[in-house]
Amino acid sequence: MYALVDGNNFYVSCERTFRPSLMGRPVVVLSNNDGCAISRSDEAKALGVKMAQPWFELRHLEQEAGLVALSANFTLYGDMSDRMMTLVAGLGPTQEIYSIDESFIGLAGVRGDLTARSHRVRDRVLQWTGIPTCVGIASTKTLAKLANYVAKSAERKPGSYPAELAQVCNLAALPAQDVDDILRATAVNEVWGVGRKISAKLKAEGVEHVLQLAAADPATVRRRWGVTLERTVRELQGQPCIELDDAPGPKKQIACTRSFGHPIQDLASLVEAVSEFATRAAEKLRAQRSMVTEMLVFVHTSPYRRGPQLSRSVVVPLRRPTDDTVALSRAAADGMKFMYVPGYRFIKAGVILTELQSADVQQGELDLLTSEQAEPTRNRSKLMYAMDAVNDRFGKGAVHVAATGQSGAEREWVMRQERRTPQYTTCLEDVPVARA
Repeated sequence: MYALVDGNNFYVSCERTFRPSLMGRPVVVLSNNDGCAISRSDEAKALGVKMAQPWFELRHLEQEAGLVALSANFTLYGDMSDRMMTLVAGLGPTQEIYSIDESFIGLAGVRGDLTARSHRVRDRVLQWTGIPTCVGIASTKTLAKLANYVAKSAERKPGSYPAELAQVCNLAALPAQDVDDILRATAVNEVWGVGRKISAKLKAEGVEHVLQLAAADPATVRRRWGVTLERTVRELQGQPCIELDDAPGPKKQIACTRSFGHPIQDLASLVEAVSEFATRAAEKLRAQRSMVTEMLVFVHTSPYRRGPQLSRSVVVPLRRPTDDTVALSRAAADGMKFMYVPGYRFIKAGVILTELQSADVQQGELDLLTSEQAEPTRNRSKLMYAMDAVNDRFGKGAVHVAATGQSGAEREWVMRQERRTPQYTTCLEDVPVARA
């Protein structure tokens, strides 16, 4: 048995926890540089605001409908996610954190009424963090994901599903006929793993709702659409095919990319930016105990702005695997200097670390160079982990390489976040104060 616990409109809910005045009002959280909507309250959805809709298309709703738009506050959201996941873990013995607002819980061996237990955990999360959640319970992860969708829909759209399924939907506790009715009432494109293209092909074959997909022959599905959809069908039939991943493996690639607050033309600012991105990527690299042998650096102009266009990238090979921030920042800067062409207004850049390997694997080399030709080598691993510890305690950028420039708003390439709220839980100066 599995449960999927999902925070409702998570980014908006985090903001409302500290600003109760936003309750009942249409609210959207915007992406980097306040570009498009990445989280919407139910009231904003009722206004017709679509996910990823550009802000310039929504701006008129501020005056016409009282829409509140906020810049993304990812530091706050990450901390609130940690708090929510810690509470959700009490639902069962194993947990897979699937995303910042979703968590699968393994319920093997849990006795008693799972529906009542889920309501209690949900109430605790709401009371202690202010984040409303919905819970879906079923015998497979795909069905649990579907049950979560039913729990949300029953709460948001009265009449779409039975009212008793709102907030917590336990498919395993329902009669078989009720489960069939739910599957029949759910469009096939709502199934986890069934994308837009696959759902269009299924509908062309007459598979409109989930019950029809669940009744399909797995062997035929595999022959026509592949093993991934076959696995989905088997999961819908109650056969577990996707195990709980409570200890995710290390990432095979690590990327750090950002859009700039405004177009950048000078090389110095671009070098600062990619050096900073390499620093962030190096921290993630060390966190999973990996090393990198290649780095891709890219930069491009905006296709939506007038003027000359340019998009360039380069793969910078590293002589030996490393997780050294200094070495990676230098490689990123070298890549940017190689690509740079004056006269263009660049809007985005980034680094992608590829060809990762475990830090436990050591590379040996033949000594083919003379003492005069050989590069001096220095093991900075203790320095890097000390730097990580300082930044963990005092905040990112407390200690950084000089190539990233000065911290704060002086950097020309920083993101535009004109509507960001305070970092209530992670910055001492922003902690709310209750006065008598």
